Amino acid sequence: MSAPTLTMTSDSGPVGGRLPGADIRVTQARVFRSEWLKLITLPSSWYTFFAAAAAMIGIDLLVCWAMNSHWSQMGPMERLTFDPIGHSLRATFMAQLIIGVLGVLFISGEYGTGMIRSTLGAVPRRLPVLWAKLSVFVAATFVVAMVAAFASFFGGQALLGVHGTTLSAPGALRSVFGAALYLCVVSIFSMGIGFAIRNTAGGIATVFGLLLILPGLVQALPHSWEQHIFPYLPSVAGSGIYVVKADPGTLAPWTGFGVFCIWAVAAVIAGSWVLLHRDA
Repeated sequence: MSAPTLTMTSDSGPVGGRLPGADIRVTQARVFRSEWLKLITLPSSWYTFFAAAAAMIGIDLLVCWAMNSHWSQMGPMERLTFDPIGHSLRATFMAQLIIGVLGVLFISGEYGTGMIRSTLGAVPRRLPVLWAKLSVFVAATFVVAMVAAFASFFGGQALLGVHGTTLSAPGALRSVFGAALYLCVVSIFSMGIGFAIRNTAGGIATVFGLLLILPGLVQALPHSWEQHIFPYLPSVAGSGIYVVKADPGTLAPWTGFGVFCIWAVAAVIAGSWVLLHRDA
């Protein structure tokens, strides 16, 4: 008579030759959820988004208050060309710097700490990580930027008093939504640069150089060159979407926004190529 055979199982060990969770597949939705948790659990993300919104709203309200206080001292031409919509969204230029920095850090931070190896180890196909990071960051940027843009507009018009305007004014609604859309494309552009360069200092310098420094350098060129280059620079082309009274020679609002989107797509393509062809 043979000895009885004992079969032992454990909740933490393999059962039936299969590891617990072995049937869990990597899907885009799960990668998205993972990246969303990374974003919302980092205190720096909340602080930076808050700083972007506070800077945008605070500066715009200050500008509108100052213009209303200074109205009696303004000349006839200055009053004639006064743009209440533009003054209530002027700090969008400042907010893009903060969003650009956070977009680079959202990528380069993982490369700096080495956490990207764990991320890509769990998602070996790599591109789903890029799409998830882009989706999460752009969605968060859009919500923050939209709230800040509407708060800046309504608060600014209230401070301008009788010199303000309403959301039904020509170009007002497009400018408010355009400010949020512009910042969303800035976030895509900066994340593409972050994936391509992988270094925090280098990524931030590249974003600042292309958005801020390059327009100044192009303006130093001969006029015959400048007029063919300047309107197609990323920040110059994109800003037309939230500017009502654009400078002569600039592109139409949606045309310029399309050019800016092409810049952002090019940055993402460059980042995708580096992500697929270089080791983490």
